[in-house]
Parts: sequence; C-alpha cells; structure tokens
Amino acid sequence: MPGSKAAGSGGMNPAEFANIARWEREFWWYRGQRAILFALLEPIMAQRRVRRGLEAGCGTGYFSRLLQQERGWPVVPLDISAEGLKYARAMGVERPVQGDLATLPFADGTFDLVLSIDVLPHLPRGAEEAAVRELARVLAPGGLLVVRAAALDLLRSRHSEFAFERQRFTRRRLAEALAKSGIRVRRATYANALLFPVALAKFRLWEPLLRRPAASGIAPVPSWLDGVLYHALALEAAWVGAGRSFPLGQSVIAIGEKL
Repeated sequence: MPGSKAAGSGGMNPAEFANIARWEREFWWYRGQRAILFALLEPIMAQRRVRRGLEAGCGTGYFSRLLQQERGWPVVPLDISAEGLKYARAMGVERPVQGDLATLPFADGTFDLVLSIDVLPHLPRGAEEAAVRELARVLAPGGLLVVRAAALDLLRSRHSEFAFERQRFTRRRLAEALAKSGIRVRRATYANALLFPVALAKFRLWEPLLRRPAASGIAPVPSWLDGVLYHALALEAAWVGAGRSFPLGQSVIAIGEKL
C-alpha cells in the first residue's frame, strides 16, 4: 500500500486511501494476498527473529499494525503521504514515520526485515532500481527483503490508471532488480494466479468495450462472491506455502537475503 506523491513524480492517487482504509480488513483481495504473503514468509521467518523491521510505503498502516500486534514484530511503518499516516495514527499504529522511499531516513543496516508491498509499480519506470538499492542499504547483512508488485503489462486496468500505477513487473525483472542491489533471491513467484483468466478477460475485453473512465477497483461484492474469490487465493496460499510457485499471475512476490 504505497505512499502518495503528485502524479508526475510517482506515488499513489491520494483519493485511493479512503477506499483502502474502508475495505482492506475484509475485502477478499486483501485477505487473500495477506494469506499468500504469510504462507511464503512463515517457513523463512520460523528460523529468524525480527529485532527491527520496516514497511516502506505502509499506506494506511494496517498491515504494519497486523505485524506489530498479531506477530509481535517491531515494524516501523513509513510512508511519504500524510494522508496515509493519518489513518495509521488513528488506528493506533506504533512509530509511524513520514519519509521518502528514495531517501530513507535511516542509517545503513538498521533493519533485519524490510517490506515493500505494492510500492514499486507507482514509481516511474527505471526508478525502481534506485528504490531497491535504498531498501537494501537500510537492511543489515543477512536481513530479509520482501517485495510485492503488480505483474504483467497486459493486465493494466481502469484501476491501474486511477491508482497512478506507472509500471508492472515480470518475475525476472523484479528478481534482477533485487540481485543488482546485493540481494540473494530465495523465493520469487507470481500470485493471484488462479483468477488470471478472469482478469485477462475483464481488463482486455470487457473494460475496453465499456470505455468507462478510470476508477478504483476496491469495491464490495456480494458475500458469496467474496468467499469464492478469497477461497481461490487461500488455495494459492497453501500451494506456495508448500514450496511451489506459479508461472503467471496478477502479482509477483520476491523474497531475498542481503549478502
């Protein structure tokens, strides 16, 4: 959940924060993506202790709050947007910091866990390498970097436009960006894969036919449909938790260790 800047310089549409804050607890996509991410992390984190973590681009801070309160991880939530941090403070998130991913206000090697969740797609293409270098800079040797990003240009949508998404990633390009910054990639997989055919039909066929203006894709659906969609992601969580990967998907996740 990224921070917000002006449209020309990178960052998320500030208007999206209210949508995220309203629905991220219960909306199927958020619940399912969290299940997938934890399924990937748990086997690795079982052998580690988080002494100090960072979520760079925390948005409303809800995910940092989960890590702090449910996992007991001392995570610092950082975002460039005062709007996002307003929600974080209101829900009692600890230690929120306003700062820019391009120049993180921390010394080298400060953290043993750094997360960047859906932030890089909001940067202009090419700027992601400098951002990953900065994430790696504040990571201690042996520390873990976790990055999730929107995948595959052919899946750009009305929501992508509304949210000020500027680029999407392949698994190879994201893994290479981490490797160039001295991060040894341990896991890299696509996610939100089972619904890929549905997304492709919606974004490449249905939306072009309707020709509607850009709009947020975060909106409630009937409870039965929410359950069906979440179940698809829960199945993916079980799959990746067993050490398997997906060859395609709507998101890509890379987890690496600083050399």
